[in-house]
Amino acid sequence: MINFSLKSQLSWQEIAVRMAFVVVTVAAIVWFMPRPSELNFEFEKDKPWSEADLTASFSFPVYKSDNAIEKERAERMKDFVPHYNYDKSVGAHQVALLRQKLDHLPIQYADNMKRSLATSLTDLYKQEIVDDQDSLVEKGIQAVKRIDGISIQNIGVQQLLTPRQAYELLLSNPTVRRYADVLRELNLNEFIEPNMIYDRERNKAILDSLLYVYPLERTVQVNEKIISHGDIVKEDTYQVLTSYLKEYKERHSSDETTMTLLGKILYVFIIILMFTIYLGIYRKDYFDKLRSACMLYALIIVFLLLTSLLVSHSLFHVYILPFAIVPIFVRVFMDSRTAYMTLTTLLLIAASMLQHPLEFIAVEMVSGMAVVFAMRELSSRSQLFWTAAIFILTATATHFALFLIRVGDLQQFDHIEYVYLIICGLIVFCAYPLLYVIEKTFGFVSDITLVELSNTNKELLRKMSEVAPGTFNHSIQVGNLAAEVARRLDANAQLVRTGALYHDIGKLVNPIYFTENQSGGISPHEHLSYIESAQYIIGHVTEGLKLADKYHLPRQIRDLIATHHGQGKAKYFYIKYKNEHPDEPVDDLLFTYPGPNPFTKEQAILMMADAVEAASRSLPDYTEQSIRTLVERIIDGMVQDGFFRECPITFRDIQYAKTVLIEKLKTIYHTRISYPEAN
Repeated sequence: MINFSLKSQLSWQEIAVRMAFVVVTVAAIVWFMPRPSELNFEFEKDKPWSEADLTASFSFPVYKSDNAIEKERAERMKDFVPHYNYDKSVGAHQVALLRQKLDHLPIQYADNMKRSLATSLTDLYKQEIVDDQDSLVEKGIQAVKRIDGISIQNIGVQQLLTPRQAYELLLSNPTVRRYADVLRELNLNEFIEPNMIYDRERNKAILDSLLYVYPLERTVQVNEKIISHGDIVKEDTYQVLTSYLKEYKERHSSDETTMTLLGKILYVFIIILMFTIYLGIYRKDYFDKLRSACMLYALIIVFLLLTSLLVSHSLFHVYILPFAIVPIFVRVFMDSRTAYMTLTTLLLIAASMLQHPLEFIAVEMVSGMAVVFAMRELSSRSQLFWTAAIFILTATATHFALFLIRVGDLQQFDHIEYVYLIICGLIVFCAYPLLYVIEKTFGFVSDITLVELSNTNKELLRKMSEVAPGTFNHSIQVGNLAAEVARRLDANAQLVRTGALYHDIGKLVNPIYFTENQSGGISPHEHLSYIESAQYIIGHVTEGLKLADKYHLPRQIRDLIATHHGQGKAKYFYIKYKNEHPDEPVDDLLFTYPGPNPFTKEQAILMMADAVEAASRSLPDYTEQSIRTLVERIIDGMVQDGFFRECPITFRDIQYAKTVLIEKLKTIYHTRISYPEAN
């Protein structure tokens, strides 16, 4: 049963750390999620629709295109007849002005001449004079409405006179030409003004009613299919898509955007909270090692940020993002269950940014599961190749199966999404450099790095084989024993094996002070006090850590070096000193290793294997009973001394470790038959 009293078992500091992860992750994800106005589609007329099938998520009107509206208005303009008000007062006023001008002429000009000119101008104003006759002709208008009081009549545009035409017509009058000498003193052009006045208000009302075009063609109902993937975007479909995007943006008003934001926060918060609860129940040690928790939440944030960028800017297709890299990283550095849960959390949030989330979740989830199964361990680069191949095969097969279910017509098959999936698989194959980045950023170590470090041609190991061959052979034997125990206890066997190779590198500094490197029965300890000898023995841990720092060994290897003796004592010299000084107080720190005691299962395994292998070399005979007695005595003594109190190893694990060590030592020191000599 799940322990729902988890909160009461946590300190306020632990609760604050976990909630900080949740809040920071939710804030970062929601901040980068696409805004409603950013949800655009890239499409062109007479080009294939490259997105997934599009279905209306709400009912919306389809607007007419600007070209269609302009075309309809142009057709209606053919029926437009402008209205002009005929103003008699204009002619009377201009004739009066002419008379005043004529009255100021010298006396020799006869009165009949003045009357003739005034009469000619009066007759001219009986015709219709307008300012814009030319523009009417250009617009193709054939007639206008002449409004004279309550009388309205149609006048052909050709009957209208411009002021210039009216002036020329006046000058062509024989009566006017008779007085040419007088006209030189008069400027008749000053007395010609339009008497047809454009009725702006009336014409505006007519144009508004005439040119108003109902902007809607039809209404698309909710859940109505708009376009399928691969269909050609025709004129009518183009207008439907344009109307859909326009209506979509208008619907997201400020109030609705606030509600949408709250929905995003709630949705992301629920998923991230569930993921955090999973870690708290089943993998709470990841919060003890904050680098593990930081990597998990950072991977989720980074990949969701990339998803948001692709969706917001319509870059490529979301299938090009290598989501499968996330479970690969988590599986390499952590465990399979967490890899699957991380992938699920990532995909559920990413799907909320997409138009068709179910297809995306199905393809990525199935291919991600295949990747998790394929990455049981990563000990060579070739595994990445096979993992990428499995991803491509699984992803494309799943997508094709969904295509058959959804469409079922091979003639509509579109290869573009499969191209993106193949590119994604190639990116997965090229993920090896990113493993190095993850290692250095979060302090992890991958199996590939451990395999590389276990190469005996490495400078440090090669030097050990030359300077301290006994220690080198001892380290190899310890590595074999520890790796076998680790496999039985479901621990990291490669880490234990590599750590065993380096756990005694401190003996390179003074190799002769350690029995496995001595020859001829000569020991430098014969000339040292017990305290001095103990310091040389204990010092190999400190010297080993210095060499580990110098050669930039991973932190996990340094921890194995520091803990393989824990806070135990150099017992040989400690007991010798106590036996020879029974009445003197003993400073235990002079004979105690700096530690710390093991705090991981791998460190406990290495401690047991190291002590057992070293002690087994001193057995007088190698029988099953002697080996069993030795292993039981050494490991039980470690338990009694409390070396394993701080590491997650159980009594059952310790018993299994004893069994494995006994069986392996029996195999190593098995009795051989005596070969007879030839007579």
